[in-house]
Amino acid sequence: IFFRRTMSEGIILVGPNGCGKGTQANFIKDTYKYCHVSTGDLLREQIAKGTELGKQAKSKMDAGQLVSDDIVNGMVQDKIRSPECQPGFMLDGYPRTVAQASKVDELLAATNMKLKGVMNFQCDDQTVIERTSGRWIHKASGRTYHSTFKPPHVAGKDDVTGEDLYQRPDDQPNVVATRLADFKNLTAPIIDHYRAKGVVKDVDAEQDIDVVKKDVLALLEGQPAPSMSNVDATIARLQRQIAWLEKKKLW
Repeated sequence: IFFRRTMSEGIILVGPNGCGKGTQANFIKDTYKYCHVSTGDLLREQIAKGTELGKQAKSKMDAGQLVSDDIVNGMVQDKIRSPECQPGFMLDGYPRTVAQASKVDELLAATNMKLKGVMNFQCDDQTVIERTSGRWIHKASGRTYHSTFKPPHVAGKDDVTGEDLYQRPDDQPNVVATRLADFKNLTAPIIDHYRAKGVVKDVDAEQDIDVVKKDVLALLEGQPAPSMSNVDATIARLQRQIAWLEKKKLW
């Protein structure tokens, strides 16, 4: 598939752990040849290279402090301006605050880059908790299992080696619920910031992976999501929205 571009462009991915954002990020990267800009990866890369920004970040992290916006903004700016990202970039895990979003806006304006869209992956809280808290990992290989969707042949054991599987502390249900609440409080203002600019593209991440892929591709090409024309999917989506409004006492 050939996608016509007139200038460098990028997208921002927003969504909680467990919404399938990582899977779709890989699909977008393969389809559009965007470079994947993850702040976690950038921090590790800069520290490993021993750059000035990396040294500053390591100093903060070693002291148990949060890495400042100035350091993170600098890393993202350098990455976006690199030759690797000239075909396009995909921001994942950034911006996390409206202040960071404003920095992204300034950078795009200064470098004549276009923000193609902010992909807002929407998923019901219970679905996120179920998807994430059922995840089990084989430490040595990184193989992942899920107690419901992809169970191992023998409970608690890796299919290949027979070794024990483990669950990350932050995948436990109570931790997932707390992290999800924090995510919503943090990202809601960012979504509002970009919705006012008309670039937010809502993605129903409750659906099957292939359905979500088709929706993502259509939305990035400025077309309606195909699943929106599916009556059953639309009814299910409205039911989830009503349930959310009732929970928030907004209905």
